[in-house]
Amino acid sequence: MVENLPEDAGPALEKANLGKQRLIIAGIVAAVILFLGLIALAIWGLLQNSATTANIRDIFLIFLAFESLVIGVALVILIIQVASLINLLQNEVRPIIKSTSDTINTLRGTTEFLSENMVEPVIKLNSYLAGLRKVTNLIDFKKR
Repeated sequence: MVENLPEDAGPALEKANLGKQRLIIAGIVAAVILFLGLIALAIWGLLQNSATTANIRDIFLIFLAFESLVIGVALVILIIQVASLINLLQNEVRPIIKSTSDTINTLRGTTEFLSENMVEPVIKLNSYLAGLRKVTNLIDFKKR
């Protein structure tokens, strides 16, 4: 695709790529800063008194249990969707492909039949008529 671009598109393309690279780098830097902030927050929470740390731990465990529940439900839905897709492929798409293949084979046979029984005789007739026309033109030319 790059071959079809105009010659002056090079600098614009490089500028767009540079903009994408800067955006990716900025996203990575933001993710690292967020991760470091979360680690600092966790360390600060662990350095508090033991009652606060226990409360934070309990809240975190409840959050993890809820997250596991959500992931489990998502996996069940995903498995159902995959089973539905497999069923669709086996019972609907495969017969359509087979029917299409049969149709193409029938069309191929029909094309060969028409070529042998209709097109070739018409072409031969046209060539004979062209030869006859040439002969009649030569005969008419000699009479004059």
